[in-house]
Amino acid sequence: MTTDAPRKPVLLAWSGGKDAAWTLHALRQRDDVEVVALLSSITTEYGRSSMQGVRRDVLHAQAAACGLPLLEAGIPTSCDNAVYEAAMAHALAEASARWPGLHTAAFGDLLLEDVRAWRVAQCARAGWEVMTPLFGSDTAQLAREMVAGGLRATLCCVDTQQLDAGFAGRAFDDALLDALPPGVDPCGENGEFHTCVAGGPMFTRPLALERGDTVLRDSRFACTDFALGPAASR
Repeated sequence: MTTDAPRKPVLLAWSGGKDAAWTLHALRQRDDVEVVALLSSITTEYGRSSMQGVRRDVLHAQAAACGLPLLEAGIPTSCDNAVYEAAMAHALAEASARWPGLHTAAFGDLLLEDVRAWRVAQCARAGWEVMTPLFGSDTAQLAREMVAGGLRATLCCVDTQQLDAGFAGRAFDDALLDALPPGVDPCGENGEFHTCVAGGPMFTRPLALERGDTVLRDSRFACTDFALGPAASR
């Protein structure tokens, strides 16, 4: 008689954006791993994800819609690598204590080998290994796959040195992909834009998000705020 092998527990880095969400979707198609929790680095001053700028309550609503707990690593807004790594190491230690046998972290990296290598080295120092299931993807194909697969996301941050500020707040859909100028990665992998996810196959239900103002930060980044709507806040 045969028995199913136990699935490896995985902690997924969660920014609130499309790549993390699609990584969760991809991992859930596998029978050898199980994502047991999400982990977000959150700025202590503003209560937002450090990369996407997604509100803390939106991050928790996303996690709830995924049916997963969200762990937090608090970091200051002005944060060097040493401070960031210390906060992440503490969060990883807490996660491994909560889920015995958990020592694998997954990330939504797509193309940047230097970023991936840094994550591998950082996690190795904490005794963890890294998974990047989307790494090496054709980002043009992947972007269309996300849209066709039902992902609902909106651009929440645009680097105006790489993309016009008018793209901030736009839906991540086929029309946007068609409108991106040459040289802009369709998934924003070079930092051209970041997204906030409101729905998709990794969610049990879509989120009702309300669009707020778009402001220019650091004379460079056009950031559009998204908050939980009344239905989602209850």
